[in-house]
This record gives sequence, C-alpha cells and structure tokens, in this order.
Amino acid sequence: MSPYRVSILHDPALTYPGNAPYHAAQSHPELPQPGGRDPANRIHDAVRESFRMLGLDAGRFGTPDWNPLGGIVRPGDTVFLKPNMIAHRHRLRDEWDSVITHGSVIRAVADYVCRALEGDGRVWIGDAPQSDSNWDLLIERMGLGEIGRDLRARWPNIDFELLDLRDEHHVEKDGIYVETVKLPGDPRGGVTVDLGKDSAFAPLDAQRPRYYGAYYDWAETNRHHREGRHEYRVSRSPLEADVFISIPKLKTHKKCGLTVNLKALVGINANKNWLPHYVFGAPAEGGDQFATASLKTRLENAIVRPAKQMLIRGVPAFKDFARRTKRIGYEFFGDTEQVVRSGNWHGNDTVWRMSLDLNRILLYGTPEGALRENGSAKRYFSVVDGIVAMEGNGPVAGDRRPLGILIAGANPVAVDTVAARLMGLDPDRLPIVRHAWLPHRQPLIEGAERDLEPVSNEARWNRPLAEWRPEESLRFRPHFGWTGAIEWRE
Repeated sequence: MSPYRVSILHDPALTYPGNAPYHAAQSHPELPQPGGRDPANRIHDAVRESFRMLGLDAGRFGTPDWNPLGGIVRPGDTVFLKPNMIAHRHRLRDEWDSVITHGSVIRAVADYVCRALEGDGRVWIGDAPQSDSNWDLLIERMGLGEIGRDLRARWPNIDFELLDLRDEHHVEKDGIYVETVKLPGDPRGGVTVDLGKDSAFAPLDAQRPRYYGAYYDWAETNRHHREGRHEYRVSRSPLEADVFISIPKLKTHKKCGLTVNLKALVGINANKNWLPHYVFGAPAEGGDQFATASLKTRLENAIVRPAKQMLIRGVPAFKDFARRTKRIGYEFFGDTEQVVRSGNWHGNDTVWRMSLDLNRILLYGTPEGALRENGSAKRYFSVVDGIVAMEGNGPVAGDRRPLGILIAGANPVAVDTVAARLMGLDPDRLPIVRHAWLPHRQPLIEGAERDLEPVSNEARWNRPLAEWRPEESLRFRPHFGWTGAIEWRE
C-alpha cells in the first residue's frame, strides 16, 4: 500500500449504534465468531470496507487469512490506540457524539488490531482529556469498559489497558479552577524530551516570546521553552508502543483551524502546561493572543494576568471572588465564544508549532526521551471518525454535523491534508498542515500534496487530490476566528 493512499468511505445513512460493546452486525471469516451480534451496528462493516478500499492485504480479502493491519501490526507488538477523548460533553450543552470518538469505531479498529496480533501482544487505549473532564463518564459514554471486557474474553492472551494519561484533574466551578487533584497518570511514567534546535519554536528564540500554556502558571511554560530549550513532558506508554493508531474526530478547531491527527497529539502529554498555546499580546506587540491591540485588550491582560497569579496561590477568598466576577468580565470584554482571545484565530502562530513538535516526538522519540537518528519512524495508522463531525466553534463548543464518513490512511499528514480538502479548507492556508509538509531532520511526510491518492466510494473523491475542486467539498463552517482565512477557493 502506498503510504499516501487515503480512503474515504461515505454513507449518509450511517449512524452510531447504541449498545456497547458494539458487536458487529454480521460475522466475517477473518475474525473469530463474536459473542453476540448487533444488527444496528453498521460501523464495524464500514471500517472493514475502509481497509478493503485501501487495498490492505488485498489478495486474501474474503478469506479467513485476510489480515488488513498485518503490514503494520505484528504478533507480540504493543499497540497504542488513541481516540479523541477531549471532554465528556459539549461545552454548552449535554451532548457528546460530535465531541469524542465513538466507541463503535474504536471497537472495529481494535478487532482488526487483535487479528493482526494473532492473540499475542498488548493493546493500550488512552488519551489525556482536558484537565476538567470526567474520566469515568468518558469511559461510560464511549463504552470502553464493555469493549475491554469483551475483547479480553475473545482474546485472553492479549493484555488490554485503559489509560488516563493526565497527572492532574482540575475541578472547575463557574469557569474557574478551584481545586487541583493529583492523578496517577501513565503507569509507565513520563519522559522529558528536549527538541532544542529541531523544535518548530527554535526560529522564535531570538524574539523571546512570552508563552501561555494550558493553565494559569505561564512561568512554568516559559521555563521549558526559552533560549534554545524546547522541552515536552510526554507520557511514556505511547513512546514505548511499537505501533500508534490514531482514531480522531473530524472537527474544526479554534486555535489551529482543524483537529484531526496532527493536533490530537496534545493527548499524549503528561503535563499540558508545558505546551505553548499562544504568545501574550497582539501581532503589533509580538503576540498572537489577540487579533489586534487595543486599550481594551491591554486592560484585559492588566487585570486577568495578576488575577491568575492570585489563583495559583490558592487564596480561597479570591477564588470565590473570581467565580462571582468572571461573568462580569465576559460582559465587559466579550464572551470567548464570540470574541477573539486566547489565540483563538487564524493568526495563532503557536499551536501549529507545538503540535508538529509532538508529532516528531511520537514518531521518532524513544522511551528514554531521545530521538532516533536513523530516520526510522514509529509504525502508524489512522482511522478518522466523521460519522458525526463538528464545525464552527470546535473542538468542544461547535455544531454537530452528521456525515457518515470514515477516513483512513497510514500517514498523519496525508490523512489531515485529505480531511482538510474534504472539509472545504485549504491546506496551504492552514499552518498546521502546510508546515507539516516541509523538509526536516525528522520528516513527518515526504513528497507533495500531488502525491496523495484518495480512494472512495464517491466518484467525486475517488481520484488524485490534485483533481478535486472546492465545490465538491463538504464546506465546513470554520471557527469564527478563522472565517474568511482558510476556506478553499479556486
């Protein structure tokens, strides 16, 4: 299989089944007989068809010997499955199927991973959700507990683990983090990786930017990104695994335009506050926090930055005060869902750098925190859940977009480039995709977009990507901070 072949299965009638562990609707000769069947589950067959369209192990399709992931997964391997588990619910309402990867997609992929392992190996399923997300509710909604129990029963010699990679959980009340709860994190610990001059941030070192991370303590973020040092604290399990299989959600994103595979690697972190999310100020001030500098933006930082320092100190009375006054602040400065702040716009020059750094660490990093110099990248595969996607104010506050789409391929940049075109976004106008194609000591892809060969059951997409046209795309609505800046036009 060409590493630049990407499959797109489209069936608008596809919907998620409701009952975990998401048994297949019918048996197939290459898999052991399931303990049950779910006639409502057409997702399993759709994932199977995606593999067939890619031409995986084509000569044996339809026989008991068909092993579509056998070229990537070998007996005895450790395979890390990373779905999108960002949050247990939509930010504004109690829905979730547009926010996180559905368990039925994970189950189908896991079945074929186990087939490739031939009963010998390890399957780890994990992510690092937002620090305020409820892990138990995520597991319940995704059906991961039931999936794990059923897989253990069918493949007793394969070791299964569900991994919450976070080391902290933040308790939020009224939009303010009021308590920090320590979590066990990755049972194999975390490793520190310093990309140094190989970091996408290295060209900015002379400017001495002031980065903001994921939490109130931006001093911590800047200790790890300054003067030639660009350190990340990464969970060891994804680095230790022989194979990494990404199962992301198809969504727009407020800080980088879209989130599919490349941005999703925020989820391999052991400490998200080591991840720069934006630079303080507006472009005229050397930052990308705001689109333009004004008296109001300067006033906002003059008030909010000292307030966050007080919250770090943990003064109970101030936490209560902050909870009571945050809504007043939104009324004066504007709600985040309506006003550009925190790097939520097309001028964000930070998140794409952080995301591509993480991809290089995953593909070339060792469990000891070094980078392989021999050019050998980790084995990788992706299946994107676009059965229900998200557009608008993604990744957690957008609008659900039922599509009935699965995208699959063996390179994260190839899959994300095809996904962008499919969504009606221009990869050349998306820094996270455009820069991923550039030459590097640890390349994420080689060649050019013209080398991508989508295969699809839809004639309009079943041809080289260079032949696609904007009017054939799905025309996703971007986050409002990206509207007008990334749409694909002739």
